[in-house]
Amino acid sequence: MKYRDEYRTPEAARAYAEAITRITTRPWTLMEVCGGQTNAIVRFGIDQLLPEEITLIHGPGCPVCVTPIDYIDKALEIAATPGVVLCTFGDMLRVPGTQSDLAAARARGADVRVVYSPLEALAVAREHPDCEVVFFAVGFETTAPANAMAVYQAEREGLVNFSVLVSQVLVPPAIRALLERPGNRIQGFLAAGHVCTVTGYGEYEPIADQYRVPIVVTGFEPLDILEGVYRCISQLEQGEHRVENQYSRAVRRPGNQLAQQVMETVFQVVPRQWRGMGGIPESGLGLSPEYRTFDAEARFGEVSDREEVVGECASGAVLRGEIRPDQCPAFGTRCTPEQPLGVTMVSEEGACAAYYRYRRHAGGPSDE
Repeated sequence: MKYRDEYRTPEAARAYAEAITRITTRPWTLMEVCGGQTNAIVRFGIDQLLPEEITLIHGPGCPVCVTPIDYIDKALEIAATPGVVLCTFGDMLRVPGTQSDLAAARARGADVRVVYSPLEALAVAREHPDCEVVFFAVGFETTAPANAMAVYQAEREGLVNFSVLVSQVLVPPAIRALLERPGNRIQGFLAAGHVCTVTGYGEYEPIADQYRVPIVVTGFEPLDILEGVYRCISQLEQGEHRVENQYSRAVRRPGNQLAQQVMETVFQVVPRQWRGMGGIPESGLGLSPEYRTFDAEARFGEVSDREEVVGECASGAVLRGEIRPDQCPAFGTRCTPEQPLGVTMVSEEGACAAYYRYRRHAGGPSDE
């Protein structure tokens, strides 16, 4: 496929791997904070091309996966309310709440609809003025502009039957939280290219300076990731720590300023709970006071803030990069995509789902 296959050339991948091997003189540990990168690493066996001194660990890069269970429970409560239509992305349907998930709620008769854009949820609100239409807005900075625009448009049209349940999170505060965790072993980051298309990468520069870690904004194809690793290891070997932009075909330092403008108009920065990470100050977005009337929590009650219960599922440790998915005792046996114990086995961007799809068999990575 034009514009994609050139980033998957085996000869170029081997050349990058050899170049990384030549410059590597000691062990280094890097983390990617992007579910798309995680899937590419596992699918194409990128980590297996690297010298044994380099360890790639997977961070909280799946937006569905880091959505707290309390928000899933609130979505279930809202969906069970008579006269409500709950709209959400397909990945959210099977994310387990405390007792159930949205797919089961829909099977019991709740009006839960899969949409591909928040603007589709707006259309539902226009078509059904007698119903309360709630959009479950989750994601990193990548989804925030479209979610903000839906609220902005609802306000302009006077769609009083539309609201959003907001669980938007921000990546830079999560990187800080990871670096400040006891026992942190991360020495460099591959930053998510799609997030940086919106935000740019200026926010990452103080992190690189303060914690003395290189951060390379990286794309999602195999050669993108290998180049990102090469750049990161080059800095580490030379004792440097700065932000570099590997994904220059899509990312500029200022980012998308029009998208940032609509985000700043509709949202404000708030503290957020992250599944597997706990509370992180200034790590999320909530509706600003001017748009509070469109907040589902104002209409249906606030989301509870309970301490996360840790059971058999080790998804929290996976999200923190403390273990690989296949190091969880339940992986592939008691926990599968058909019967998931945790959210990282549900989402397409979840690390456990990627390992199950591409690495559960001894033959290694496949290209299904």
